Amino acid sequence: MFGWGARREFDDRLAQLELGVTPGHTAPRNVKGAWSDGFGLLATRALQIGIVLLLTAAVIWGMRALTTVVIPLLLAVILASTFAPVTAWLRRHRVPSALSAVAVLLSIVVILTGVGWLIVWAVRDQWDDLASQAQDGFSQLVSWSKTLPFMPDESQLHDWGDQIADFLTSAQFGSGALAGVGVVTTFITGLVLMVVVLFFFLKDGPSIWQFLLRPFEGKARRRAERAGAKTVETLGSYVRGTAAVAAVDALGIGLGLLILQVPLALPLSVLVFVLAFIPIVGATVAGILAALVALVANGPINAVIVVGVVILVNQLEGNFLQPVLMGRALKLHSLVILLALTIGTVLSGILGAVLAVPIAAVAWGVIKVWDGPETPARWARPQPTELV
Repeated sequence: MFGWGARREFDDRLAQLELGVTPGHTAPRNVKGAWSDGFGLLATRALQIGIVLLLTAAVIWGMRALTTVVIPLLLAVILASTFAPVTAWLRRHRVPSALSAVAVLLSIVVILTGVGWLIVWAVRDQWDDLASQAQDGFSQLVSWSKTLPFMPDESQLHDWGDQIADFLTSAQFGSGALAGVGVVTTFITGLVLMVVVLFFFLKDGPSIWQFLLRPFEGKARRRAERAGAKTVETLGSYVRGTAAVAAVDALGIGLGLLILQVPLALPLSVLVFVLAFIPIVGATVAGILAALVALVANGPINAVIVVGVVILVNQLEGNFLQPVLMGRALKLHSLVILLALTIGTVLSGILGAVLAVPIAAVAWGVIKVWDGPETPARWARPQPTELV
């Protein structure tokens, strides 16, 4: 249809239009090469990274703006994944979905209430001892600090005390108290929302997941199915394994404190169990508190022995319990855990620190099944080493 010359002219015109050059003008030289050389590739990658970071910041900002909705939703997903084997077993035995959801939800409420009651009971019964130990420890700390050359004198301490008293009786403190009432209201709202969402996850979890999969087709749908299954598996294994490890840690450290006759052994054991859900940092904080109580009550030698007991239990946990109860597939590098804890704490405080590690474990689990049931994403696959 076109001759060779006409076809070449047509191709040249088309290339000029693609480069933004109007007919009759000369195309700039090396326009295409400006984006294909090293600097062009660097600029393209920088632009892509900037867009990804911008979208990530927008998502994080949106999640922080909707914390009252996002946090209950995440907690509901985690709890539903933790008890997924129980709900699956009930479905296999043809228990009605509503009845199984109510049974599992009541079990979760009983377990959480029992743990909360145990914490309150342990602290309440030994609160007087805790207060006296704290006073003795504070008195020893003040007496020791007076020997330091850079500590303030008694008049400065009295001035600071008067300033604190003035703040407690000021309108600013009253506004802070009102803000505390707002926090309690937000907490109750989030708790009710979490219970309702958790009920529907337990009752209609598979149906909800199938609804969310509707936009995906073919390869994308299979990838989404693998990601969803891995998320439930990872969250459930992580929470169940962490709870088991925390119970063993609390039992081991508690027995050590009882043998050494350290006061407040039961409250400290409960505190070990709670803080064990914050990896690395939680165990360190629990050990420091136990050692401080032993130092104040029983002396430095007893405190050193308590530190040894805590280190021994943590080593047994890290080397034996976690690989067996949680699986090596869920084990993250310590640097990744510390970074996740830091980011989670900055974004959402203590709750963010608790949720950061399971979220990081889920992200790594999804990457490991990105291209297949046992095939990680291409960039995450180990590269074969070349023999020189």
